[in-house]
Amino acid sequence: MDNPDLARAFLAQANSCRVLGSPFHGDLLTLAADDLQAGGPVTALLAPWATTDYRKLVGDAVCLRLLGSLHDLVLSGDDPALAATYPQPGRDADPAVAWIAARSAIIRHEDRLAAFMTHEPQTNEVRRSACLAPGFLTIAAETGLPIRAFEVAASAGLNLNWERFRYRFGDIAWGDPAARVTMDTEWTGSAPAVDARVEVIERAACDRRPGDLTDPVQRRRLLAYIWPDQFERLDRIRAAIDLALSLGVNVEAADAVAWSARVAAPQAGAVTVLYHSVFWQYMPPESQAALAQVIADHGAQATAGGPFAWLRMEPPPERLSGMEVRLTLWPSGEDRVLAQVHPHGAWVKWLN
Repeated sequence: MDNPDLARAFLAQANSCRVLGSPFHGDLLTLAADDLQAGGPVTALLAPWATTDYRKLVGDAVCLRLLGSLHDLVLSGDDPALAATYPQPGRDADPAVAWIAARSAIIRHEDRLAAFMTHEPQTNEVRRSACLAPGFLTIAAETGLPIRAFEVAASAGLNLNWERFRYRFGDIAWGDPAARVTMDTEWTGSAPAVDARVEVIERAACDRRPGDLTDPVQRRRLLAYIWPDQFERLDRIRAAIDLALSLGVNVEAADAVAWSARVAAPQAGAVTVLYHSVFWQYMPPESQAALAQVIADHGAQATAGGPFAWLRMEPPPERLSGMEVRLTLWPSGEDRVLAQVHPHGAWVKWLN
């Protein structure tokens, strides 16, 4: 395929995978880049992006779509030869052997893999709550009010249950002591406001294409975007799915702009929080501007007795390779960076 940006995107994502703790996927993508340049089976699979420039390839997360499609095939059990080459607890995997099996699987299942790749990734990484929960604690401490929590781009809604998880922020634990969903994070900086009274009195979520947890195929799709050599992440998301199913979590299929305007206006007697994670960068500029205007309008309606907060975990505009947690709290409109964080919540540098 005569598109050097594709191979460049694959090699950049390969490096990111290694940095973020998935050497298996890093090596698999390097081998996929070689296959692409040689005109191998992956070429046909990537035909929809044959003329796409580098920035859009990254924005469309094309490399992650390919990895997710292969992992989904492994998890389904429909290609035992490929599954036999993937990592398992207590069993190392050879990426070179896995890529040979993947090339064959691409030929056998090209239509299925291509169909999987038409949908953008939705990881619903649960440990992002370890980055967002300290923000909610800050909001609770500073307002002293119960919380109305509204999440946009929520995927299947696993992070709607953030206060029902158990966390360890360095030496300090917070959350439900009996929670099955537990998470450690490498914490630096002062402690978050774990003594704040947290009461969530209303919660809701939307997504353009929400995941239906009652559908086993869609549950598997969520698992497919968790990297196969990161067993702790897989265990955590399985536990979070079980919790969400037991609570009947529902995510409304809706556009983030219209939904936020309709449901997330501030109300007296509570602090209304609109929150999201790793979403903003994937919105078209016109949608970003429209949602920013809705948020500003809600902020203008906030009062001391009915404040409005915008909590987000996103890359700073000037450095898309980083990730930060930022809070804007009205009626004052004070905007500040609370933390620098790992994209999957593995570490938090608390700045507040």
